[in-house]
Amino acid sequence: MLVLCSVTGSPSHGRAVLPFARALGDAGHRVVVACPPDIAGVFDGAPVVVEPVFATMADSAEHLGPAVARLGGPAALATLTATEVTTALLPTLFAGPQVTGSARALLALVESHGTPDLVLRDGGETAGFLVAEHLGVPCVAAPSGAGNVLSPDVVADALSERRDELGLAAPDDPAALHRWGRLDCMPPQFSLAGPQIAPARAFRQDDQVSRGETLPGWVGALPGSRPLVVAGLGTAMPAMAGRAERRAPVDPHTALRTVAEAASRLDAEVVLSTGGLPVDDLALPAHVHPAPWVPQPLLLQVADLFLTHGGYNGVREAVRHGVPLAVLPQFGDQEHNARRIAELGLGAHCTPDAAEVAATCTRLLGDDDVRARMRSAQRAMLTLPPVEDTVGVLEDLAARRVPALVA
Repeated sequence: MLVLCSVTGSPSHGRAVLPFARALGDAGHRVVVACPPDIAGVFDGAPVVVEPVFATMADSAEHLGPAVARLGGPAALATLTATEVTTALLPTLFAGPQVTGSARALLALVESHGTPDLVLRDGGETAGFLVAEHLGVPCVAAPSGAGNVLSPDVVADALSERRDELGLAAPDDPAALHRWGRLDCMPPQFSLAGPQIAPARAFRQDDQVSRGETLPGWVGALPGSRPLVVAGLGTAMPAMAGRAERRAPVDPHTALRTVAEAASRLDAEVVLSTGGLPVDDLALPAHVHPAPWVPQPLLLQVADLFLTHGGYNGVREAVRHGVPLAVLPQFGDQEHNARRIAELGLGAHCTPDAAEVAATCTRLLGDDDVRARMRSAQRAMLTLPPVEDTVGVLEDLAARRVPALVA
């Protein structure tokens, strides 16, 4: 069968789709991945055809300008809570005018590659949803933080505008984002999905999404007698430091400084993943080890704590390796994720104060109850079927042998 994958946003979105696209390609299916140019490298070596036809995250962020202006501009934005900002910006982030261009690019790919039997989309990518709807083919969302909070009512009006711009007919149920089901890599009892989100078919989180990675030698030389904390802000935050920075919902430099200052206060070795943001002007102590990028899933295998912005990929990777989470959310689904992590007993929700973040991390490093709860989540994840088993499930869906994925 022919599978069309649609991925937008940051490289982390590509890594969420990669295991499923790779499994389909390994099984002999034709897989075409539409994505921005800066995500294309995520799929290097995978048995897929990559078409870098989408706008980058920085370019797409240009459409946030009017939404930010409606909130009163950047100054007013700073007075709002992360939840208020997220609620106001979600329709534009995931169903704004950039989606019209993405849908046109996908329709052009359909002309050149043929009509797909199935669309597999990044959970925050809605152009694939619109194109699948237009073609009448099944569409499934990959595991996604956006998918956990993007309830149909949030984007219904914006998607109707996109259909009008594209000249597409409105379906009987225009708000059914998951009429064919969705995928996840968290055990159902530890799901982060919001109450209005359809249940998912769960598969085990891959222990190494990218193949052939190794840790840098200096990590192996860190003293094993001290706790190891992994700290970072993921890949989406640094992407906001480009030309769209003034329209970004948060300042990535400020966020990184808060994390770095908190790390400096810890009695532990800290690997600080900077995402390429500059830290030369920070007086980091010897126990804080900055790096532009590290293979996070590998590093988490030897970590005692993960200080994170709360991106959904990182949350799943931490659960896969049984590492408690200190979550300092910034935007998007991260505030929701932080609350759910605390509710589930897998870590703590941090406030944006370096001293308080450090105190929370210190407490978590000695919290046996949180560690035991995380170990339970890890064991539950390991009972899930491997990602490779999605191939048969998606084949049945594409052939209409089943009406939808069931949890």
